[in-house]
Amino acid sequence: MTSNSGQTGSEAATAAAKTLADPNATEEEKSAAASALSQAPESHGETGAEAASASSRTLSDPDQGEKEKSAAASALSQTPDNDDEK
Repeated sequence: MTSNSGQTGSEAATAAAKTLADPNATEEEKSAAASALSQAPESHGETGAEAASASSRTLSDPDQGEKEKSAAASALSQTPDNDDEK
C-alpha cells in the first residue's frame, strides 16, 4: 500500500487563491482551487471525489490556463488512495 502525502506548494496555493478571487472563474475552477488550498501545509485536508472530478475536467479542458491547471493538478495530487478498489 502506498499513501499520498503531498501538499500544495506556495506557487500553486497562490494560483489557487487568484482563481478563487477571479470573478470570471467557473464553479469547477473554484472548486479545484479551493481543494488545492485545503492542501496547503497549514491544512490537513484531502481532496474529495467531487473536487477531484472537477479538477480532472479542468485539466482536460484546452481552454483552461496554466494557473488553473496547476491548481487542479495540485488538488488531484491530494486525492487519497482508494484501497477498496485494489
